[in-house]
Formats: sequence, C-alpha cells, structure tokens
Amino acid sequence: MTGTGAEAGAARTVRGRPRSAAADRAIIEAVLRLLERGVGVDALSMEGIAREAGVGKATVYRRWPGKDALLLDVMRTLDEPPAEVRGESVRDDLVEFLERLRRRGLAKRDSALLRTMMSHFHSRPRLWQEYHDTVISARRELLHTVLRRGMAEGEIRTDLDVELLGDLFVGPMLSRALLHEWRELPEGLAEQIVDGVLDGARPRP
Repeated sequence: MTGTGAEAGAARTVRGRPRSAAADRAIIEAVLRLLERGVGVDALSMEGIAREAGVGKATVYRRWPGKDALLLDVMRTLDEPPAEVRGESVRDDLVEFLERLRRRGLAKRDSALLRTMMSHFHSRPRLWQEYHDTVISARRELLHTVLRRGMAEGEIRTDLDVELLGDLFVGPMLSRALLHEWRELPEGLAEQIVDGVLDGARPRP
C-alpha cells in the first residue's frame, strides 16, 4: 500500500511539473536538424525526434500528442509573428503589413526547409486549417483592424466589405510569393500595391 501510494504521488508530481522551455526548444531544434539533413517530413517519427533531442519519448508525448501537433509548433518557430503596426498612418501601416509578406515570400524561396514544411501543411487539410486558424487568422485580423481604422478616419470608403478589401491588398503579393514563384518580389512592391488599391478605396468626392 505504501509503495503504491508513493508511486501515485510521484506520478502526480511529474504530471504537475512545469514544462521545461529548454526541453521544448531542444525537441523543436531536433526536428529542424533532421529536416535539414534531408529526412523527409513523412519519415520523421516521434521516437527518432526524441533520440535526436536527447530526451525520452515520453517527454515528447507529454508536450505534443502526435507529430502533426509538434510540426505545427515547429512551423510557428519559422514564422515571423504578427507585430503590432504603428498606427500613425493607414497607408504606412498597410505598406508595412505587405512588406512583411514580401519578406516572408523571399524567405520561403530561399529556404528549402520552409518550402518543405509549407508543402507538407498544404497536403494535409486538417493541419493546414489549424495553422490557418492559429497563425494566418491573427495576421488577417491585424489587417482588418487597420482597414476599419481607415474607414473610421475617413480614409477608406465605408461601403466596402472589410474582408474583400483585405483580399484585394494581400492577393497580389500572395499570388507572386506563393502561386507564381518565378515572379519577382522587388523592393517597392508593397507601396505599389497599397497605392493602387487605395486609389479605388478612398471616399468618392
């Protein structure tokens, strides 16, 4: 009885122990190293990741229930987190937003690792949906906040649908960055897109 109670208490202690940020990082870096060595995403296993990270398999599973959940966090580490815009000028905020997308597109073209991860996510609708809901949606909401502010301040027509207007701003950049990767992403492209769309979105005299 005593031994059983002690074991149960030890188990509760382990379950209640705070997650180690160092272990989290070691596991994520292990995934990145394996991918950089040419291990395919489909060939990754939780056991192999644990060995590479120098931790037990149980340590990995305590943090992520499966490989897709782990890959989602790996993808987040490769992603530039959405940053608050300065809020001084709607035009400048929109340019800054699109410039981040331009740099993201250039990074994807330069990074075989990022291309591999994006391809894997696109091939798994449920994983892509979760990535969209947790990462992309935050960026979209930031863009929509800027557009709503523009409407409130009289810089953008209020009869326009915010979501559709957001697509008009980001569509050309995403098309070049993701769908037509042979197209250039030159400096100044963000300004060109923003000024072109704003010309049609400004209040009519």
